[in-house]
Amino acid sequence: MDVDVVYQGPSGPDDRQLLAELARRYGAPLRQFFHRRTRPPGDVEDLVQETFLRLARQSGLARMEGIEGYLFQTAKSVMRDKARRTAVRVAANETEQLIFPSGDEVASPESVLLGREALDLAIQALDELPERTRTVFILHRFEQLQYKEIARRLGVSLSTVEKDIMKALVHIGARLGAA
Repeated sequence: MDVDVVYQGPSGPDDRQLLAELARRYGAPLRQFFHRRTRPPGDVEDLVQETFLRLARQSGLARMEGIEGYLFQTAKSVMRDKARRTAVRVAANETEQLIFPSGDEVASPESVLLGREALDLAIQALDELPERTRTVFILHRFEQLQYKEIARRLGVSLSTVEKDIMKALVHIGARLGAA
């Protein structure tokens, strides 16, 4: 796959030419780099694209020494960021299952009472959170907004939304686990 570099950010014409040359020369080695280090390998093309997008956002690439090394350092950073996002999603899913279990069993009076108590604890735990963290959690969990939409609405980064969701889930999970 060829990587088309059309980003018109801070890069100048020399940077865009260099970026196109880097994509041509290092596209295949970069794919191999990601293929060996990621599981499942289905995200390889996205990781390559993200690496070149990050490079395109840099100005002065044409004047940079050791650009090939910088390219692979950027690739490592992209891979770490993906691993971090994946870990946050996995932990969030596990905590959500603890907080909001889904079951098809018939509710007994005891389970209804336990559910109400857990809900009360979850509400108390939500009240204990910082305002932005609580707002992020409510927008995601109860209003079903995607992380990107929450970030846009609140004027924060996607990373901030991910961290706030994780903070809320961990706090609520700990409060429910202590009950």
